[in-house]
Parts: sequence; structure tokens; C-alpha cells
Amino acid sequence: MKILLVVLVATFAAGACVAAVLDSPWWWAVAVPLLPLAALAVHDLVQRRHSLLRNYPLLGHLRYALEALRPELQQYFIERNFDGRPFDRDTRSIVYERAKGTDAEEPFGTERDLYLSGSEYLTPSMAPRPVRTDVPRVRIGGPDCTRPYDMALLNVSAMSFGSLSANAVLALNTGARRGGFAQDTGEGGLSEYHLRPGGDLVWEIGTGYFGCRTDDGDFDERQFAEKAAHEHVKCVSLKISQGAKPGIGGVLPGAKVNAEIAKVRGVPQGETVISPPFHRVYSTPRELVRFLARMRELAGGKPVGFKLCVGSRREFLAVCKAMLEEDTTPDFIVVDGAEGGTGAAPLEFADNVGLPLGEGLMAVHNALVGVGLRDRIRIGAAGKVATGSDLVKRLLQGADYTNAARAMMFAIGCIQAQRCHTNTCPVGVATQDERRARAVDVGDKSRRVERYQEATVKSALQIMAAMGVDEPSGLRPHQLLQRVDPHTVRSYAELHEWLTPGQLLASAPESWASDWRAADADHFTH
Repeated sequence: MKILLVVLVATFAAGACVAAVLDSPWWWAVAVPLLPLAALAVHDLVQRRHSLLRNYPLLGHLRYALEALRPELQQYFIERNFDGRPFDRDTRSIVYERAKGTDAEEPFGTERDLYLSGSEYLTPSMAPRPVRTDVPRVRIGGPDCTRPYDMALLNVSAMSFGSLSANAVLALNTGARRGGFAQDTGEGGLSEYHLRPGGDLVWEIGTGYFGCRTDDGDFDERQFAEKAAHEHVKCVSLKISQGAKPGIGGVLPGAKVNAEIAKVRGVPQGETVISPPFHRVYSTPRELVRFLARMRELAGGKPVGFKLCVGSRREFLAVCKAMLEEDTTPDFIVVDGAEGGTGAAPLEFADNVGLPLGEGLMAVHNALVGVGLRDRIRIGAAGKVATGSDLVKRLLQGADYTNAARAMMFAIGCIQAQRCHTNTCPVGVATQDERRARAVDVGDKSRRVERYQEATVKSALQIMAAMGVDEPSGLRPHQLLQRVDPHTVRSYAELHEWLTPGQLLASAPESWASDWRAADADHFTH
């Protein structure tokens, strides 16, 4: 419809030019555009696809034009600073300002209604601590890991080359190298754009086993071992499910599988590539745990973990039982919240399937505490993490570190146009269109990524200091409050159940007992 408006303006301009050149009467400027308009009106009357246009020829196009412009009108002229979705303007502005190195401060107080049910508050202390100048890191590596890695508190979450442009991947990895944090490659393979800048990488392996797959789509141990040995690959992650679309695979149309993407993913050029919803390498909790141990062996002792959007607590407890019986654990688990982003997902999945990050984090944290394995496994949190307060809340809910994807995209220029799946990203971030991708200047955007991550972690440390906490491990559930109704505020310590070490093994509380009894290391049961 935007094209139609351009065409109409152009035809009127053409009519005016013709009238001027031929020294014709003024009405030529109107007559020339009327010809294509008349043709369009006839087409509207005879076509059978759109009822609106059959009844309202020409005029009906105005409805489609306004519909096409609606997202921009909504974002720039209608929505308030704090109620936009998926990220409101206040949050986007914080990321933009921190990425640019300007002050992310607001005068005159909050615009939010702090008395709304569901509002959350972090508790300041009457004895705040000095803000620490050394940035803490998280040691990833359990007893079976021989090459542990020290993870930053905020890292680049999983985004594949193919979903993002080459320049976007280069900017993110360069920023990660400059700032000393890690980038998750996403499941699309280990590309040269991930490797060239020299930033630390978490290599993610999905159900398609891209970059380490046989011709018929199975996992290839030789290829995996060869690539996992790369000096920039610090950890390896098996993707079980993704927050925005847990339980479904993906389809990459053959038209998008160019020579470069085909090489990275290890698939035939020009052929449609299907990522199944399930893994071939395991079908039971025990097989999953054994495969993770095998991955660590093939990776030469580097940390190995898995990523999931939590659904059934019983299934996760089955994995915990398998860890106990096999006497081996992953080194880390990344919990992806249902509010996480993606290039494309069915709306029903994005809106209705999977637990939000907070509930998923607390379920995984408590399960590991309850079986006495929490000290061996680090937990990462991914899903709508953008600010220092987001980071602190996730640490309070059970995470050891966080990952951000969309916030990192904002840092390199994303404007939340929500066209990631159309290949028409207006700022060149989520596209393979070279003309559009050239808008991402790697040198400038990588510095923005570095500044954003540094400022956000600094903000988190400032908040923790205001809460009287020196270390992330010092955060406790009672320090996060939630308004449950207009007159009542409760802490997370009161609202949620927190297990003690080994409690499930000794005597499972009533609220966990049925799931714990039903969990089976040899079956994924609901």
C-alpha cells in the first residue's frame, strides 16, 4: 500500500510535467493520473479476492494503506513511554543511550503506576555498600570439566548467522572481544563472522546439528570435535528448546540457502533445510545426560550445557534423577523464558507455550538445590534481559549470569520494526540483503555493544550496592517484592517455595512430592 501511495504521487507529478512541457491546459495534470486510477478502479470491481475493494473501489485501498502504516504510527505517536511491546520506549531508550555512551537518566520521577498489581520492587538497604570496581565473573565448569570458563554477568544470547546479517554478527563478536564477554552463536553454525573478530564463543548445537552434521542429518562426532577445539570456542551448548517457540523446529527456504550459508550449516545449496522439533541423539533423560558427557569428552573437557524453555517440572526432575544415577552433570543450563524473542514463530506458541523466565528459573534452581547438584551446575538466564534491574532480578530468582539478544540488537541499531522474518530489516541487522546490511558499520556498532554491556553490568552492581550486597551470591529472595493486590506487598521468599540442599532426596515437600515420585530417568513423562 505504501507503494500505491508513491505511485499516485508520481503519476500526478508526471501529469504536471507533461502539462508544462507541452504547454497544455492545466487539466492535463489531473487527466494523466486519472487513467491509471480508472484502470485500478475497474480491477477492484472485477477482482474476487477482496470484498472490501469490490464494494469500495479505490477508496478501499486507504484501509490497507493505514493498516500498513499502523505499526509506525503506534510506536511513534500513540504508545506511551512505558507500555510498548515487546520492549517499551523507556527500555529501548536506556539501551540506546548506554550504547552511545550518554547518560540514561530521567528527570521528575517515574511515569509508572507503582500501585498496580504485579509491580515489583528491589529493596534498598539502610546500610548500602560501596560499588565494587572489579566486575565479578562466574566460573563455568563442574567436576568433570577440565577447561573451565569464567563467564561475564551479561553476554550476547543465541542469534545465528542467517538470521542476522554478517555485519551484525561481526559487530556483536567484536564488541564481545573488546568487552570481555561471550557470544552464543545460535544454532545456525559456526561462521567466519563469529570467529574472525576473536571474541569468546558459546557454540550452540540445535536439532539440525548445523556445522557438525552428516549428509542425512545425524550428529557428526568428527566435525564436532574438530570445530569445538577452536581456541575461540569456550563452551558448547545443546539447544533443547527456545523460549519463543518451544517444541517446534524450523524451516529455512531453499531460496535463502546461498553458498555461504550452505557452507556454514553443512547443507546443500539451494535446498530447503528443516530443523526437526526433536533431537536424534537422545530420547530419554538418561540418554541426554550421557550425550552431554560425550560432548564434553569430544570438546576436550570444555564446559558443556543445554538450553531449554521450561515446561514440565516433572520432566526436568527426571533429568535430575538421570544426573544422580549416572553421576555426571552438565556444567551449565541456560533457561530461556517464553517471553524470549525469535526471528519468526507462530503467534500461538509465542503467546501460550512455555513458562516465563522467572518461573522457569525458580523451577530449575530449586530442582537442582533439592537434589544437591546446584553447586556443580551454573544457571544462565535468557529472555527479555535489557537493564541492570533485569539482571539483578534474574540473579535473585536463581540465575548465575544472563544473556541478552534483542537488547544487543538495539545496541547495534535495531528499531523494533518487527520485520526480522521478511529480509527487509530497515537497519540491516536481521537480513541477508547486502544493500541493507551495509548500514551496520562494524567499527561503530561494536563499540556500542561494548559500552552497552559495560554500562548495564555497572548499573546492576550499583543496584546491588544500594541493596547492601557485595556479591551476586549475596542476593536473597526476600529482597525482591511484588504487589499482589492494591493493598498487599509480599516478598519472593513468601510468594514462592525455596527448597533446601538435598531436600528432595531426604523428604520431598508435599508440593513437589508427586512430581518427584513420577519422575523417571528413563522416560520423559508428563
